[in-house]
Amino acid sequence: MADAKVIPFDDDRSRTGGSARPARRRSAAGGVRGQGPGPAAVSALPGQQDASKPQEEPEAPEGAGRSLGGDERGGWDRRLAGGLAFLRRRVTGEYDVDEFGYDEELTGQVLMSMLRPMYEKYFRVEVKGIENIPSEGGALIVSNHSGTLPLDGLMLQVAVHDNHPAGRHLRLLAADLVFVLPVVNELARKAGHTLACAEDAERLLRRGEVVGVMPEGFKGIGKPFGERYKLQRFGRGGFVSTALRAGVPIIPCSIVGAEEIYPMIGNSKTLARLLGFPYFPITPTFPWLGPLGAVPLPTKWTIQFGEPISTAGYPVEAAEDPMLMFNLTDQVREQIQHTLYKLLVQRRSVFF
Repeated sequence: MADAKVIPFDDDRSRTGGSARPARRRSAAGGVRGQGPGPAAVSALPGQQDASKPQEEPEAPEGAGRSLGGDERGGWDRRLAGGLAFLRRRVTGEYDVDEFGYDEELTGQVLMSMLRPMYEKYFRVEVKGIENIPSEGGALIVSNHSGTLPLDGLMLQVAVHDNHPAGRHLRLLAADLVFVLPVVNELARKAGHTLACAEDAERLLRRGEVVGVMPEGFKGIGKPFGERYKLQRFGRGGFVSTALRAGVPIIPCSIVGAEEIYPMIGNSKTLARLLGFPYFPITPTFPWLGPLGAVPLPTKWTIQFGEPISTAGYPVEAAEDPMLMFNLTDQVREQIQHTLYKLLVQRRSVFF
């Protein structure tokens, strides 16, 4: 495999009307209820109930029959029908993808459903500040990056979709390595991810999408455990320039909990070079336990979205001002770092 090349951010649905007639039932005397007894009607013997009078039917025990019908059965029927309709569209190709390959139906019904148990049960993610993401229009979420494997990006995507009142989808910008790996490449495109370049990011933002970027890149996700929660360099401010051109707010985001899922105590540079990876992690469980070593630790996560930094007041040419880029980049970085420290102080335990 060729060496991974990271493209710098600066270089994603009658009843008929009318009243119903009363039901008419035939009585034991041959008449019809509501019309009196028939000619063959006889008086009831003592101790017997008059056959011409309606017999009261016994009430059904409370709750009887509910488990077999009604809402529950109707719910399963709807789910089955929806699943069959989804499969039919998949087989016939009657579904839409955008120009980046994003498949909203597949992402919402399949991919999110696969990630949600890990998000809710395993990492037990707590989300704060979701109201800082606008209900419509473009926005650029800038987050720290960590964890040896990029699970933080996937959990961030679920956090935005499941917690935002408008159910917005996060379109993540990913390194080119993601798009050369078999299977991962196709899944990333279907989930709405795209290459981390300014052109793609600006097009998505101008279309009113929420875009996510992690400027630390491999420097953040592959840093040793001893440097956890210490932000790496954010580059030369390419994400700031893109936000200014698109005229969208920048939303700092801090993620706590991802650093400890794979404590990286070493890096085999030789294996990394042979495999074409930016790093080859060595953790307390990997590669010593084989595939079991790839199971992340069940840490408790917190994701906090900070107050938006508006770009509306800047002129068009501001996107070319290097000093402004530096200042805004530093402002975003400092806000993320400060929030990380604050969340760490509030955290009771890595796992609870």
